[in-house]
Amino acid sequence: MEKPDLQQLEVKIDTLIRTCEQLAEENKVLRESQANLVSERATLLEKNLLARKRIETMIDRLKSMEAGS
Repeated sequence: MEKPDLQQLEVKIDTLIRTCEQLAEENKVLRESQANLVSERATLLEKNLLARKRIETMIDRLKSMEAGS
């Protein structure tokens, strides 16, 4: 290989290394974001279930009050 070819190869390798590092960092950020979203979803599902149970309880009470009248 001639010297210019070797230098071009070095530049391309350095570019690939930087690209890999950038992608690894981006991947890390995306995985953290996904973990946060999964956690938030679980919390929202739990709150939704609790609200549903409370509403069902209120409906049952209203029905029993209505039947008692």
